[in-house]
Amino acid sequence: MATLAAHEPTIARPTHWKDENPTPADLAHIPGESGLPIVGNTFKMLADPPAFTRAMVEKYGRVYRNNAFGGNVVSLIGADANELVLFDRAKIFSSEQGWGPILDQLFPRGLMLMDFDHHRADRKALSIAFKPAPMRHYVGALNHGIDQRMDEWGAGDMRFYPAIKQLTLDLAADSFIGIPFGEESQKVNQAFVDMVQASVAPIRRPLPFTKLKKGVDGRAYLVDFFTKETERRRAEGGGQDMFSQFATATREDGELLPVDEVVDHMNFLMMAAHDTITSSATTLVYYLAKDQAWQDRLRDELRAIIGGEGRTLGYDELGQAELTEMAFKEALRMMPPVPTIPRRALESFEFGGYRIPAGTPVGVNPHFVHHDPEIWDSPETFDPMRFTREAEKARHKYAWVPFGGGAHMCLGLHFAYMQIKILMAHMLTRYRIDVAEGYAPEWQAWPIPQPKDGLRVTLKPLD
Repeated sequence: MATLAAHEPTIARPTHWKDENPTPADLAHIPGESGLPIVGNTFKMLADPPAFTRAMVEKYGRVYRNNAFGGNVVSLIGADANELVLFDRAKIFSSEQGWGPILDQLFPRGLMLMDFDHHRADRKALSIAFKPAPMRHYVGALNHGIDQRMDEWGAGDMRFYPAIKQLTLDLAADSFIGIPFGEESQKVNQAFVDMVQASVAPIRRPLPFTKLKKGVDGRAYLVDFFTKETERRRAEGGGQDMFSQFATATREDGELLPVDEVVDHMNFLMMAAHDTITSSATTLVYYLAKDQAWQDRLRDELRAIIGGEGRTLGYDELGQAELTEMAFKEALRMMPPVPTIPRRALESFEFGGYRIPAGTPVGVNPHFVHHDPEIWDSPETFDPMRFTREAEKARHKYAWVPFGGGAHMCLGLHFAYMQIKILMAHMLTRYRIDVAEGYAPEWQAWPIPQPKDGLRVTLKPLD
């Protein structure tokens, strides 16, 4: 049995997420509820995930049992739970087997669906795409693409979410894949939209006309596209875009990654890079539009860094945008792009006074912890000052986990910071972002947060 402090491997590890899970009787000692027959609490969760979690914590405490998406899950709530599961000192929590039931038909063999030595080897091979030389290349592409799009948007009313979603896809197609904006990128975008929406489809079989069927079809299109592109890049010797870096990446023994693995990694990373950044950029823009004082502070900082009109934010200047980074971190606290993180216990362990048996699907909840009044003062208030260095040091290290943690910490987090800072440098030095008084859009929480009305903002030209 494993605990927070000890690792005593006494139980054989399940080998795949489709292996038999503990029975309801095995988990009966953990408080919770099973919900309706067959569907459990799936629809109640999807209706309002944050409210559902709050209600469960209030009723059952910070360790509770729930039935959703066809099986029992034990939720572990709190910063200590985040550390136990994400840092995973004892290596008893499988990311592959946690995400497998949700993503295996859509994003198999992505980094998030790998564990331990295999994950470490592929992560190291893929990290070449985030070294300083490629990152400098991406900066140029991001500045060019964002500057051009700011002109196209112009002043006036707009729905920000679909606009930034198209922009991040076009930027990813340019920086990551090296294909120009156009019809091909539109097809790629639709495939990713279908795959992400399918990840939380209640019906988990790709039956005709279902969300999962659309997602599986989107994956088939992308597999064909990325397979042909991988073979072409290898034949041509690669390039500076991220896909070319992946296509020519090698493991420690000097062997190229198999083509099908390159394809699966590209599928997953493109989804992560474009959908999560779309969500987090939208959250930041909303809170800056609501808080004009902080919008002005970021504008003043970015103007001081880039100087005169027409200048861009360079790679070596990114670190100077400290207030912008703090505001982005606060937006990620308010609305983490991955609200919940699943794992599967490979051994039995103890937490919060309960024994959780081997094979149990478990989950931690960044959204709840990011709003926990035991950690954050006035947690529903947007306040980037929470992320001064002093404030960060005084807090539990796992109280803020929008990029995950431990071995599975998001590989592209520095790219996310870079893209957001460049976006703000162009947007805030050109426009004032405003929303109607009292405006508060309703948000769709899963699979990745987004405003249901697209986020209605007004861009006003600066004097």
